[in-house]
Amino acid sequence: MESYEILCRIGEGAHGVVFKAKHIQSGYHVALKKIALRKIEDGIPNNILREVKTLMSLEEHPNIVRLFEVFPHGMGFVLVFEFMLSDLSEVLRNHSILLSEAQIKCYMLMLLQGVSHCHKHNIIHRDLKPANLLLSSSGHLKIADFGLARVHCLAEDRPQYSHQVATRWYRPPELLYGARVYDEGVDLWGVGCILGELINSSPLFPGENDIDQLCCVTRILGTPNEQVWPGLSDLPDYKKITFPELLPIPLHKIVPDAAPLALDLLESFLVYVSKRRLPAVRALIHPYFFSEPIPAHHTQLPSPRTLPKRDLFQIFSSAEFDPSLLIHPSKIPSHVIAVTTPTQTRKIPKQITSKKSTTDKNSKF
Repeated sequence: MESYEILCRIGEGAHGVVFKAKHIQSGYHVALKKIALRKIEDGIPNNILREVKTLMSLEEHPNIVRLFEVFPHGMGFVLVFEFMLSDLSEVLRNHSILLSEAQIKCYMLMLLQGVSHCHKHNIIHRDLKPANLLLSSSGHLKIADFGLARVHCLAEDRPQYSHQVATRWYRPPELLYGARVYDEGVDLWGVGCILGELINSSPLFPGENDIDQLCCVTRILGTPNEQVWPGLSDLPDYKKITFPELLPIPLHKIVPDAAPLALDLLESFLVYVSKRRLPAVRALIHPYFFSEPIPAHHTQLPSPRTLPKRDLFQIFSSAEFDPSLLIHPSKIPSHVIAVTTPTQTRKIPKQITSKKSTTDKNSKF
């Protein structure tokens, strides 16, 4: 930690607090995610292990947030990410910003490029939503928060996954019906929800609970049955609730400002059968992106909101990092504290170099 100067607190999650910091030698800004291990018997949180493992396994990509390294600190450990100014949810919440079609296309291209890269490496994100799409100072969109990500098994005897993943408004119908075996289609549904929200400036399916979420979906897509969704009746929670017979509503009535090609792309994601959703790699060559207006350049996107600075005394006196609540680093498994960014697959910014590292004296950051 002596290599960094903490500048301000960004946010707080279930397992730690995130700070904006500066690498003292280079001046490069990073985000430090401090993880507090309060009880040794609890071990390392699964979502933290998943996030580290996933990001370390992915090759560097311009639309996926970069994890530079992981190192022990005090009685916990720290994840060092590239610093991002804001996220897409901030843009959507700002009612003074009216996105043009060209800007929406630019955001969607960057999202699809990141999703395509994940799926190419058999990784399902499982929590795509605007708040997990970070925005850099240059306007680049990057997928973040891989705490729910899983490696997708392509074998016939696929493992069962939890259906309690993905934020409700972006959760696909198969998960709402309790599916334990699913594929990358869960991400593609989320992509469709994000596209609709970008066009409408509001969520397509704002359910208040899981049942209401299904109601929101069926009101637009119609009541599913075995004809439109083979295998529906085999899903674990199918018989727990019965919906009235509803016909689908044409999407142009739900998203009236969408151009015909935008509607065509949206319809290719928002389908009941996961396997019928348009793969991200094919979506990248959809005619929507080659029609007028052409996608905007990332420098033409709304400027990300600058995060407010906080008093440093408040940050360092925060109760979250009372040393008595943490575990000595000797208790952290070596396979966690030894994680550093592999130089053969990741390009660390040249301006960030450290004479010594907490985890490996030869590593760079």
